[in-house]
Amino acid sequence: MVRLVTRTILAAGLAVCVGCQSPTSSSSTTSVDDYVASSYSPSPAIATASQGVTYRVVRGNNQPDDILEYQYTTTFTANVAIVSNPSDVSLTFPVTVTSVTGKVEQASGGIVTPPTGGDVEHYQSVILLSNGTSFSGTGASIAMTFQVWYSLPNGGKACVVTESVALKDKDGKTLTKDVKVQVSP
Repeated sequence: MVRLVTRTILAAGLAVCVGCQSPTSSSSTTSVDDYVASSYSPSPAIATASQGVTYRVVRGNNQPDDILEYQYTTTFTANVAIVSNPSDVSLTFPVTVTSVTGKVEQASGGIVTPPTGGDVEHYQSVILLSNGTSFSGTGASIAMTFQVWYSLPNGGKACVVTESVALKDKDGKTLTKDVKVQVSP
């Protein structure tokens, strides 16, 4: 009986202590967006008809795959800059771009409208030109020109392209900056 009372008192005391802690403030953490800036041009990027670049649709069940031409293409330049180095982050320069991954999502007016019924977007993104691969310090920037080919389930031109730029500092600390590009018809 004494053990049961002791356990109950300890559990109640622990619950009171946990309940008295203040909630974590959302402003207490530093987001990559606080110290790495991005922009793109033209804004919005413009979609045009694509020619000659294809993708494969695997059909399965002993049916031949389809080779289809992408419907649209767009070209834009994304700029990424390290604008500060907060003490809670403490990047060690140089900071290097380790990879860039593109993603296309169908959209309307810059608002993503996911496809339904199992349909998917088909796309390919390449870097045509870059003025560098590393940041030497705060204030440094890198400009990358992309060409993206795509076909959307809704047949439209409007989409949002996200280029995810993976970065690593000299000490191995990693971060990712997403550059979201609105593409208009």
